[in-house]
Amino acid sequence: MSAENHLQPAALAIPKEGYFERVDGPYGPAFPKTPANYGFSLLAKIIPGREDVIRAHGKTIEAAIRDNPTLLAPLKLHFLRWLLFPIGDDTYFMYQGIFDTDFDKYTEDAVELFKLSGVDTVFENLQDFPPDWKTNPAAFVRYAREHQIPSFLEYGEYPYVSGDEIKKALRLKASLSDALDQLQ
Repeated sequence: MSAENHLQPAALAIPKEGYFERVDGPYGPAFPKTPANYGFSLLAKIIPGREDVIRAHGKTIEAAIRDNPTLLAPLKLHFLRWLLFPIGDDTYFMYQGIFDTDFDKYTEDAVELFKLSGVDTVFENLQDFPPDWKTNPAAFVRYAREHQIPSFLEYGEYPYVSGDEIKKALRLKASLSDALDQLQ
């Protein structure tokens, strides 16, 4: 895709299956890259009584990023959003992430990152999450796939642009701004 096409917003309606043509990756169908890049939304019931633990885990991630801003860099994340909400008498957790790698690589990288960093995954507070996730990435991926709610429309204001490309453009902008400031 040419640079000019990245300046034109784009939307993509996605079939119910989550892909246009089934192409299997290591753990199942490979989902397509969309104008928003790759991503997934996971919806699962939390273990009763764990809402405060999940909220505290948000503070743990916040502190970890403050201490090491590149902690999640291997995941090539653009955005991450966590939600807790009631359905009937139960509380559910929704994980929404947009990133630059395919789904299977993202989840494999997440397992490795959490093992190396010593930070556990918030998913441990979800019902039926595999207790052996650190030694069994396939179980982690299977859980994520079983609880994924595929989107049916994705939009990108700057479609198909990677996080690295965005950072490069921002560095260029800062350099140009500094250069112009020095001319004054």
